[in-house]
Amino acid sequence: MTAQPTEDPSDPLVILRDLPEQEREEFLRQYHMAVEAAHDPAGYEQLRRMLHVWSLTVVASRHPGYYDELAAVRDGTAQTVPVTEAIPDWAERVAAARHTRR
Repeated sequence: MTAQPTEDPSDPLVILRDLPEQEREEFLRQYHMAVEAAHDPAGYEQLRRMLHVWSLTVVASRHPGYYDELAAVRDGTAQTVPVTEAIPDWAERVAAARHTRR
């Protein structure tokens, strides 16, 4: 049995194929800007991050209710939970991250 190659979720063609139609124009706009910036090696990281974010958008947009929840966040009507309730050791994690960056 031969292993099947897996698709890179950050491949722009995979993203474009899997994005809902309403997202494609914005993806292409951001993609072209990031590619232009990536001509300078310092801009490559921006392209990589942008593709990663859009690959996450592909995953999120597959979930039923994604656009309704997104609209609720934008309207300020989304049900939210304080981060300290969702992640009980949040303060310790933040402190550790700050300590690591020094």
